[in-house]
Amino acid sequence: METKDEIRKRISEKKKEFSESELKALSSTIMEKLEDNVVLKCAKTVLLYYSLPDEVFTHDFVEKWSKEKTILLPVVKGDELEIRVYAGSECMQKGSFNIDEPQGEAYNDLISIDAAVIPGVSFDRHGNRLGRGKGFYDRFLKKLNTFKIGVCFGFQLSEEIPHSEHDVAMDEVWTEDGYVSKK
Repeated sequence: METKDEIRKRISEKKKEFSESELKALSSTIMEKLEDNVVLKCAKTVLLYYSLPDEVFTHDFVEKWSKEKTILLPVVKGDELEIRVYAGSECMQKGSFNIDEPQGEAYNDLISIDAAVIPGVSFDRHGNRLGRGKGFYDRFLKKLNTFKIGVCFGFQLSEEIPHSEHDVAMDEVWTEDGYVSKK
């Protein structure tokens, strides 16, 4: 089995084979298919993420669905994630790791979150997730009792992700091919 570092390196190299426009086209396909997810359709409050250039692009999805749902985005605070309500792109500013983050008060009503869409460096078909290695999402997701959807490009799928009791598995994983796994 590949180590976490080996998987991260393999995925990083694979991403370099794609242009930004190719990744955005794949992202658009992923997000269009994700709109058919029943849990997401019915959700009133959704935790999303504001993508980095090498992640499944979510900016347009966030903007579109913020008109119909309460969209929450993560903010890095020290070693933890807190979440805040997305109030439009004009209310975003660069935060930790040069990630655009919403301003305003922390959103603490975690029980009201109906679904969470989570990025990852890699996922396997059992819903196991490999992040960037800092553990931000794993620590946060342990506090969250909601339906978790991992999103990634098809080339980011791995046969098996090494995991432990500290890791939080996704309920589903989606790629440009649609739904590919369930916990």
